[in-house]
Amino acid sequence: MNIFNKVTLQSMKKSRTRTIVTIIGVVLSAAMITAVATFGVSLLNYLANGAAQKYGDWHVEFLDVPASFVQERTHDEGVANTTAIENIGYATLDGGKNPDKPYLFIAGFSDEAFNTLPISLISGRLPENSGEILVSGSVAANGGVKFAVGDTLSLTVGSRISSNKMLSQHNPYTYEGETLVPQDERTYTVVGIYQRPGFEESTAPGYTLITKADAQDQVDSFSLFVTLKNPRGVHAYASSTADVGAYVLNDKVLSFMGLSDDNVFNQFLYAVGGILVAIIMIGSIFLIYNAFNISLNERTRQFGILSSVGATAKQLRNSVLFEGLCIGVVGIPIGVMVGIVSIRLVILVVARNFENVMYSNVPLTLTVSIPVIVVAAAVSMVTILISAYIPARKAANTPVMESIRQTNEVKVESRAVKTSKMAQRLYGLEGTLALKNFKRNKKGYRSIVLSLVLSVVLFISASTFVTDMKQAAERSVEVTTYDIGFATQNMDDSEMLPLYDKLKTADGVYESSYQALMKYSCAAKASDLSGDYWESVGSHASDETVNLPMDIQFLDDNTYLNMLSDLGLSAEDYTGPNAKLIAVAKMPDQSNQKAEVDQLSDLFVSSSLNFTIAPETNGAPTTEPGQNISMTFVETVPPDTLPVPGNSGSDNPFFFRVMAPYSLKEQFETADTQVAVKGITFRSTNPTQSAAEMETMIQGAGITADYNLYNMYKMFDESRNYIFIANVFAYTFIIMISLIAVANVFNTISTNIKLRRRELAMLRSVGMSDRDFQKMMNFECAFYGLRALLFGLPIAAIASWLIYKGMVLGGTDNIDFVFPWGSMAISIFSVLFVVFITMLYAISKIKKENIIDALRDDMT
Repeated sequence: MNIFNKVTLQSMKKSRTRTIVTIIGVVLSAAMITAVATFGVSLLNYLANGAAQKYGDWHVEFLDVPASFVQERTHDEGVANTTAIENIGYATLDGGKNPDKPYLFIAGFSDEAFNTLPISLISGRLPENSGEILVSGSVAANGGVKFAVGDTLSLTVGSRISSNKMLSQHNPYTYEGETLVPQDERTYTVVGIYQRPGFEESTAPGYTLITKADAQDQVDSFSLFVTLKNPRGVHAYASSTADVGAYVLNDKVLSFMGLSDDNVFNQFLYAVGGILVAIIMIGSIFLIYNAFNISLNERTRQFGILSSVGATAKQLRNSVLFEGLCIGVVGIPIGVMVGIVSIRLVILVVARNFENVMYSNVPLTLTVSIPVIVVAAAVSMVTILISAYIPARKAANTPVMESIRQTNEVKVESRAVKTSKMAQRLYGLEGTLALKNFKRNKKGYRSIVLSLVLSVVLFISASTFVTDMKQAAERSVEVTTYDIGFATQNMDDSEMLPLYDKLKTADGVYESSYQALMKYSCAAKASDLSGDYWESVGSHASDETVNLPMDIQFLDDNTYLNMLSDLGLSAEDYTGPNAKLIAVAKMPDQSNQKAEVDQLSDLFVSSSLNFTIAPETNGAPTTEPGQNISMTFVETVPPDTLPVPGNSGSDNPFFFRVMAPYSLKEQFETADTQVAVKGITFRSTNPTQSAAEMETMIQGAGITADYNLYNMYKMFDESRNYIFIANVFAYTFIIMISLIAVANVFNTISTNIKLRRRELAMLRSVGMSDRDFQKMMNFECAFYGLRALLFGLPIAAIASWLIYKGMVLGGTDNIDFVFPWGSMAISIFSVLFVVFITMLYAISKIKKENIIDALRDDMT
């Protein structure tokens, strides 16, 4: 070890407090970088495992390959597993409504294929022989043709041919130029309905039906799924192995490994991780830079003496970089361990919530990647070296005599330290001395203020982000008035109402209701429509009438009567065959979608009108004679409807819904009337348990009509879990950034005070009492804190506004800007408290020193 490194180690030992605080800063920096990187790897591993569970644990699929190709791939080096399925052939889907999918595609699965490729059953069971078959649920949902368990399918199975070339599921339907060449007649019994398989491409021309592979079938066309030992070679393996054949990558799994061509998710994740690491590095560089800058201020005289005896600028720079290396060698390993342990604790807290977010049977576990740890350590070391190099270069370029005299930091020019008489009267002698010190040592003063400003901005900005996330979460769950919904379209009341009586007895149910929704068209006079309506449509119609789409929501009589009572309306006037109906007709406020209903503009100019209405068919009014009704417009929020199948949202610039008792539903039903949706809603103390019990009741009742059972609470619980996870990591980030900020402030202030030990000893030597001395330092605390808050709070407010606007532009448009008063109050208290405590610590150390020894400080 050369003499310069020995001198550096002695200086570090002498200034133990500064060295320890600097190491703590490095530990926090390395811990945060490690934690962010490790969580990113753990999350990607969780998503990859979940995608493998949902879409299959394979990496590449080769389509329409012969048996010989399948056999060869099992012996390929680097292949971990292979699974093959038989391509039995295509059959025409009679009555299909999707022109891009006119076929049924029959695939034969072996036992191994059933175990490897995930099959999610909706109803029924798996096929046990080649005469049984599973039907994809997308045949009904997307193709418009419904098959039920027990149905018999007689299919003419063949191959798709175009220009004497056989086409596969990878080739979309070409409409012209392809023919289905029949080859065999097959009969199957439907034994189950399953969700669309993950390996079926969205452009595939056939809905995949799965049967049990028969060893006696002479099939020489297979789809081969290959799992590699090292997925990173999947692109090279697939292209070289397939030659001119077709292959498909499992992008759902590979994207989370960064290996997919469609890597939008990875770009987003890496961008977020990069931003977090950048924020951490900015805070860390500032902390560590201050530490080294202050260290050099302490060693300025020492550097000057070394330079005077022949030390080169390079040797002095290397001396400072050696100090950074020593601090990194100690701090980085500790920081890496702290980061891993802290993120492990965080994952233990949020792991259960992840079970309810995406994949129920895939645990979120800590994944420690050695390459990622090495990168985190390297980033931390780069942070240290950058922080050390800047002051090292400055010190090496400082003239020798300036370093020995220590005149480089404190430079007093003419009139530079003058203070006004008003300030002297206002602050007194002690305050004037404090103010003069700031004027004569602007660099030290600015470094402290900048440290405090950075701390305030980081804390308030992070707090604002968390507040906006909470606000979005709270508002996102307030979108339904029920926990569980049973929705149908074609179930008769004679079947639905007895089912309602049975389902409402499920454990936990404390409130229930039933309803139906019909689509109607209303003929309104142009003069009855409000100016807000005409402004929204952009023109004023000259027609005598305007046809407006409207909904009629039929509520069970008890719910309807309770609504009348809440509105203060007479039940006699609004019940019965010819009674008035209540309606809500409003123009949504585009600038504030959360406005109260009475704050929204009215659709009509009058509060009570008569209309002629007619049912809609396929979105257009019927030609049959309309029905005359009288409406009273009320200020209330209608109960939420059940999800309407195929409804992607209304394009109407208004909301128009009529509410009527369920007993009047038959009065409005005609031959052309279509029920958009009908069903039952429930509130429950335990929605998950109630929904499971209801599902059993429905299956036991032998319901044959199409229906959907919605657990709305579970859907919103996923949203709450996302927000909980985001909040946990946000608060963890806030805490660690705050620790870096506090360490920064403590290091900067305490060391600056120590650098002034001769000056402070001089004041005490000429008779300044401890009380006056403490008063002077209190003034300095106030100056530091107030100046930092003067700059920090406005900057933080602007940053908070930018965060809010960024979230709104990102799609979170249901939140309001909340000025961060609370976090600002915490910042004001924290800044003054940290500055005061740090001052007390530094001054207590100085007071314990002998005045004579402090005055001789330039001899050390």
